[in-house]
Amino acid sequence: MLLDTSVSRQTYIEDCEVCCNPIEVTPQFTNNELFVFDARPIEQ
Repeated sequence: MLLDTSVSRQTYIEDCEVCCNPIEVTPQFTNNELFVFDARPIEQ
């Protein structure tokens, strides 16, 4: 998974590389370093 450090806080949907189900991904960066990472499955 590639993360864009140019945006300090973001939320987006990405498909799981293994099962193809959608995942809500929320990374947060401080000084271009990953500070918080949360990934939750989206129930279908």
